[in-house]
Amino acid sequence: MGRLIRATKAIAVCASVVVCATAAWGQGSGKAPPSNPVGANWNTKIEPNAATNGVTLDARQTEIVKLVSDYFGALSNMQGAFRQTAADGKQMRGKFFLKRPGRFRFDYALPSRQVIISDGNLLAIQDHDLKTEDVVELDQTPFKILLRAEVDLLRDAHIVAVDEVADMVIVTLQDKNPESYGRIKLFLSKTPELELKEWVTTDAQGLDTRVEIGDLDTTQDIDAAKFRRDLMIKF
Repeated sequence: MGRLIRATKAIAVCASVVVCATAAWGQGSGKAPPSNPVGANWNTKIEPNAATNGVTLDARQTEIVKLVSDYFGALSNMQGAFRQTAADGKQMRGKFFLKRPGRFRFDYALPSRQVIISDGNLLAIQDHDLKTEDVVELDQTPFKILLRAEVDLLRDAHIVAVDEVADMVIVTLQDKNPESYGRIKLFLSKTPELELKEWVTTDAQGLDTRVEIGDLDTTQDIDAAKFRRDLMIKF
């Protein structure tokens, strides 16, 4: 089945780790995007990361970034539930699965029939109603620095901000690689141990989208077949 790479509108309707922009990526198919394109934020681009060189970290901020790096570096499997909130307040829910390095899958609950899936190399947005698939290289998204085999945010990321509020740490970052796009703001609880709770992205128009996760399970090994795109495409 051939891949359909179509242009997507710059609207923040899903919470992803890549920021929306007005310009679309890839080659347009000439077809209009769906009225509620769940995958819009997952695969569109903004200006390269040269816009910021990060901030100078003090000792505590450096410690926090190292702790966040260690958290992702030790993460092998994770699954749970998610709720995404778009800039207009619309919410969608579903289940997600993550397996490092580089593999994840977001299954949206009905009435949506859309799946976001990464096999470690390519990130695909599959719409099983429209029978389409949009594809972008995982290396072009901020997922790369969080889910790579060796996570080192101090080495690989521009740290835009580090905050510590009550029992929460908040780290905003983007990839140092000028070929990568997007900014992500991570929220992690500190007690009883460090744990990812949500993330927020901001598009080119300043619109925020958010993903909150819960019911987390990091103990079960997830079958690698769950992240095979070819097994998902049954249009």
